[in-house]
Amino acid sequence: MHCGFVALIGAPNAGKSTLLNKMAGAKLSIVSPKAQTTRMRILGIVMRQQTQILLMDTPGIFKPKRKLDEAMVAAAWTGAVDADITLLLIDANLGLTDENRDIINHLKENSRRIWLVFNKIDKINPQKLLPLTEEITSMLSIEKSFMVSAKTGSGVDDLLDSLAEELPKGPWLYPEDDLTNLPDRLLAAELVREQIFMQTHEEVPYSVTAETESFKERPDGSVRIDVTIYVLRANHKAIIIGDKGQKIRMIGERARKELSRLLDRNCHLFLIVKERKGWDSETARLKAIGLED
Repeated sequence: MHCGFVALIGAPNAGKSTLLNKMAGAKLSIVSPKAQTTRMRILGIVMRQQTQILLMDTPGIFKPKRKLDEAMVAAAWTGAVDADITLLLIDANLGLTDENRDIINHLKENSRRIWLVFNKIDKINPQKLLPLTEEITSMLSIEKSFMVSAKTGSGVDDLLDSLAEELPKGPWLYPEDDLTNLPDRLLAAELVREQIFMQTHEEVPYSVTAETESFKERPDGSVRIDVTIYVLRANHKAIIIGDKGQKIRMIGERARKELSRLLDRNCHLFLIVKERKGWDSETARLKAIGLED
């Protein structure tokens, strides 16, 4: 038996959440085309041969501007330091950006075993990555390199097989049929936030958080879930609610369907939107979404 932690580290929109979901075979981390979707470390549990691979999806690393940003970046770096193996995920189309250079410089000081993973290779000629690989390996000690497409699954099996072989011997830390350690309450809030990303304007998602206030089992086996959406400004509340409540109904309906599928039971989801200035600087709000102050 083998078991170990693997951290996915990279710039925003490198595809970490998509790769985690593909490796786990289930949607554990929310995904959107917008950067900085992931706000906390999310654990995906993958069984491969006799190895339990504990994958940690982390927030994209960027220069923080507020307390929420600082907590997100801190969560990412903590994941890298705690991991047995760190996967440095780089968007093959973008190459060695300034953000990636900053991450590489930080990894020199704070991580141990590092594997390089180029993602989105379905959109580029792999031959173009050879000089880029050489440049990165000259800057950072890289054990292994992989080329994958998290979207199509190309190269993902090879990556999982290598992780299964390289992680240390030890007992499994979770039951083998578990997929994540994410509580259902937190999963519900994250799926609501995902739909806010998908359904609203560019400036709105980053000023929004969602918290599950109540998660109650019903006699028929279904569950009632009450989620509060907090926004920083009144105009954002109006955008999320939409004309005659049309937008909030769409957000709730799509989140409910996804949640019912993941929990394999009927879910009754109720949403309320509240303006709360400065929520992104409140310790209680940060802890509620899985971040430390």
